[in-house]
Amino acid sequence: MSQPKSPATECHDGEPGQPATTPMKKTLRWWLSKLLAPVLFVAGGLLLIVAVGVAQRIGWIAATGGVSNTATSEEAGQKHICPMHPQIRQTGPGRCPICGMKLEPATDGDGADLDEFSLHIQPAQRRLANIETSAVRREPMMATIQTIGEIAIDESRMATIASYVDGRLERLYADYTGVDVAKGDHLAVAYSPELFAAQVEYIESRKAVETTSLSALEVVRRTQKKLLQTSRQKLVELGMQDSQIKKLETSGEPKSRLTIYTPIGGTVIEKLAVEGKYVKAGEPIYRVADLSTVWLMLELYPEDAAKIRFGQQVEAMLPSLPGEQLAGRVAFIDPKVERKNRTVGVRVEFLNEDRRLRPGDYANATIFVPIGQQGEVYDAELSGRWISPMHPQIIRDEPGKCPICGMELVPTSHYGYADAPVERPASLHVPRSALLMAGNHSVVYVEHEPGRFELRSVTIGPILRDQVVILDGLKEGEQVATAGNFLIDSQMQLAGKPSLIDPTRALPSEKQRNIPLEFDKVQIVTVTGETGEQLESLFGAYFRIQQTLAADKKPTAEDATALHQLASSLIAQSRLPRGATAQLEKVARHSEHLHHLELKKARHEAFRPLSHAIVELATLVRGESAVKSFHHMFCPMVKGGAGDWLQPTRELFNPYWGSEMSHCGDRVHEFPPRGSSQPNGNQELHEDHSREPAKEAEVER
Repeated sequence: MSQPKSPATECHDGEPGQPATTPMKKTLRWWLSKLLAPVLFVAGGLLLIVAVGVAQRIGWIAATGGVSNTATSEEAGQKHICPMHPQIRQTGPGRCPICGMKLEPATDGDGADLDEFSLHIQPAQRRLANIETSAVRREPMMATIQTIGEIAIDESRMATIASYVDGRLERLYADYTGVDVAKGDHLAVAYSPELFAAQVEYIESRKAVETTSLSALEVVRRTQKKLLQTSRQKLVELGMQDSQIKKLETSGEPKSRLTIYTPIGGTVIEKLAVEGKYVKAGEPIYRVADLSTVWLMLELYPEDAAKIRFGQQVEAMLPSLPGEQLAGRVAFIDPKVERKNRTVGVRVEFLNEDRRLRPGDYANATIFVPIGQQGEVYDAELSGRWISPMHPQIIRDEPGKCPICGMELVPTSHYGYADAPVERPASLHVPRSALLMAGNHSVVYVEHEPGRFELRSVTIGPILRDQVVILDGLKEGEQVATAGNFLIDSQMQLAGKPSLIDPTRALPSEKQRNIPLEFDKVQIVTVTGETGEQLESLFGAYFRIQQTLAADKKPTAEDATALHQLASSLIAQSRLPRGATAQLEKVARHSEHLHHLELKKARHEAFRPLSHAIVELATLVRGESAVKSFHHMFCPMVKGGAGDWLQPTRELFNPYWGSEMSHCGDRVHEFPPRGSSQPNGNQELHEDHSREPAKEAEVER
C-alpha cells in the first residue's frame, strides 16, 4: 500500500528534493517575465519618436521625411535663410532655432552676388512685382500748408454804443440784432434830468455873456466867457453833437431827451438793453460791426508759421460756399507761441463787401510757400506797390494813407517782396512713394542699371503731399523705385543684406578717404558785378575762419554769421552755375552755428564739410575782382580722413591740428583766379610731422 507524499517533499516546478516555493513568489516572477518585453518595446518606440522630432528640429531630416543626406547636392549646398530672422543663415534646409520656421532658399537673383547693398531682379520677377521707377528731379518746389480756421469779426471795425449820461431809455430804433445801420443813424432816445440841467446852464451862460455891457470890468467879461465855454464842453461830454448844440442855441429851449447816434456803419451784432431800462453812464446799449472785411483766424505750428510773411496770399474755401475759392492776405502773425496748444496764431483778412462770409463759420485754408526760397519773394500783385501795415487788402500804386485806419502806406519791399520776378531755387526731389522710413532713417532703392537695385540712405527735407525734398544721398537723373520697393526690400531681407528691417545696417560704412579731393575738370567762371564781390567776400570770411582755427581759437560770431549770410544771399542768384549753388547750400548749412561749437567739434563736424564745399566752389566760380590764386591743401593725419581745406597763401597752416601740427600736410593744387588748369597737379610736400602724432591719434581712436 503506497504512502502519501509529504507536502514538504512535494516538488512543484523545482528541483527534485527541494522545497516548493510559495504561491506569491511564483506569481510576481511570472508577471515580470510577461511584462518586461512589451515595456521595453514601448520605451524604444518613444525614444525613436523623440529622436525623429529632434532630427527634424535641427534639420537632420528633410521635409519629405528622409534624412538630410538624401537631399540633392544642389539643395544641400545652397544657403537657406529664415524669413523672420534674416541673420539666421545656414547651408542646406532646416528650421530656424529662434522661431522654428522652415528655412527658405536665399534668393540671390541670377546667382551673382553684386555687393552688400545691391540686388538683381529678373525681368519676370519685376513684372510680377509691378516694380516702377521714376527719375530724381531738380526743380522749384512749392510747399502747401493746409489748415482749418474760423471766420471772425474784424476787431478794428467794431464800435460799442453806450450811454453818456444816467437816464432811462425811452426809445430804441434798432430793436433787434442783425439790423444794418449807416453812420450817423439815430439808435436810441434817452431821458436824462442831468442833461436837461446842463442845457439850462449853457443857455443862461450865453445870455449872461450877451447882456454883459462893454463898460463891465474886463475880468468879469472873461469869467463869463470861460463859464460859457465850460458849460458847452459839459454838453459835449454828455453826448450832444455839434448839430444838437447849434439847434439848442437857435431855439433856446432845453430838452430832457437825448438822441444817440451811431459813429460807424455796419450791423448790430448785440442789443444789450430794452426800452424803459434805466442805464448808468458808460453802460453799453449796442455793439455794431462793419462786416465789409472779416478775419480768418488760423492756428499753425511754429515751423509752418516761420515760413509765411505779412501780405502773403491765402486761399480759402467754405463748406457754405461750395466750389467758390476766396483769396485773402496775411494781416498778422503772432510773435509768441501759445503755451497750451504750442501753436502760432495767424490772422488773414478777407474782403466781404457782399456779406457772404459770416463770423463763426469755418473755412479750409491753403497757404503756398516756396521751398528753399531765400531773400525776396515775387508777388505780381504786390510788385512795386504800397500796402497798409494794418490792412493788407489795401494795396495802392502810390504812397498815401489807409482809408480804414489812416496809417501811412509802406512799400511792399519793406516786407520782402521783389519789384521784379525772382527765380526760385531748384530743389532735388523724389515721389513720396519712393521713400521708405524707419525711425530716424530714410532709404530709397536706386536702379543703377536694368534690374540692379541698390539700397541708398538719404537725408530728407520738407515732405510735401506727393513729393519729398532730398538734401543728400541722391543725384539728379538717378532712377528710384516708386512701386514694388517693399517687395525689393523683402528680397534684400531674404538675401541677408541690409534692409529696412535693420535700418542701421542700411547706412553704408564710409571708408576713410586719405587722399585729397579729385576734380575731373577745373574750369573757373568769372562772375561780375555785386554777385562777384559777394563771392570774393565769402572766400575772405572763410579764410578768416581757417586762420582762426589754425591759431587754436574758435571762429568768431562775426565771421561765421558773415559767411552764412553771404552764402544764403548768393544761393538766390540766378547767375551762378547750378553746381556752385549746391556748394553754397552746404556752406550755408554748416556755417550757421559754427561759432557755437567747441573747438574740436567746430574743426571736424562743421569746418571739414564746409571746406569741402569751399574747395569745390573755388574750382567753379570767382569774382571779377579776383587777382590771387587759391591753394588746395590736404592733411592725411586728420582723424576720419578727408582733411582738405583752402588757403590764399602757399605757406601751409593746418586748421585741423593747429599748433600741435601746424605745418602738417600737402599743397595739392593751385586754382587760378580765372580760366582753367590741370586738376591735381603741382603737388608739393611740406614738412610732415605725422609719425609721432600718428601714434597719439591711434591711441585716441
